[in-house]
Amino acid sequence: MNASSPLDWRTLPAAIWRGRTASLRPVQHPDPVRLDDLLGIDEQKRKIIQNTERFLAGQPCNHVLLWGSRGTGKSSIVKALLNAYAPRGLRVIEVDKDDLHDLPEIVDDIRDRSQRFIIYCDDLSFEDGENQYKHLKSVLEGSLELPPENVRIYATSNRRHLLPEYMKDNAQSQVVGREIHHGDAVEEKISLADRFGLGLSFYPISEPQFFEIVDHLFGEVADREQLHIRARRFSIEKGVRSGRTARQFYNQFVGEF
Repeated sequence: MNASSPLDWRTLPAAIWRGRTASLRPVQHPDPVRLDDLLGIDEQKRKIIQNTERFLAGQPCNHVLLWGSRGTGKSSIVKALLNAYAPRGLRVIEVDKDDLHDLPEIVDDIRDRSQRFIIYCDDLSFEDGENQYKHLKSVLEGSLELPPENVRIYATSNRRHLLPEYMKDNAQSQVVGREIHHGDAVEEKISLADRFGLGLSFYPISEPQFFEIVDHLFGEVADREQLHIRARRFSIEKGVRSGRTARQFYNQFVGEF
């Protein structure tokens, strides 16, 4: 790690790893999203808050994989956790998938610090031939040395198992007695996701939930029915109902209702 610009983690809440310069860039303008802003994902929030509070208290807790449909709040919930718990010592380091080979060095630099660190990997997935995921394993479960007690990985992905899955992989599976024995290819792919002790799934929201988010963003309006009609049309044109779609609708039409 670049030692020319050491970071003061006593006051700095978050940083982004820049692989080209092998250094951490402080986050100067964090996303202000709050947990109360995230609607329609109450159960996911409850579980990740519980896990994060246990982490901050030094109690047993898990690495977290948030997976599912796009725009459903997976990334926002991690940003909101930082805003909620930074005063209690939570710190976040964002690491891009392509820079995971630097992960052991990043972790070595923070493992003895008093703060609690989330290594945040957004949109994490791997294609055939990519092996960056192997660098995750020493942090997730350790090697000769136990993994650091003050570091957890929170990753988001559109894929449940992070790696592509093909019909030919399942063809290797066999039924022995009444048990399914997966082939080596499937086992390899499942084993990575299994290292995340807490898996949270995110799905497209219902129309009433979509309207609830829209109402939360717009506040008091003169014509609520017309707002919902326009919001429905916008979501149909986008092809998805999600918190992200509601935010985009707000950004385009705020001030018109």
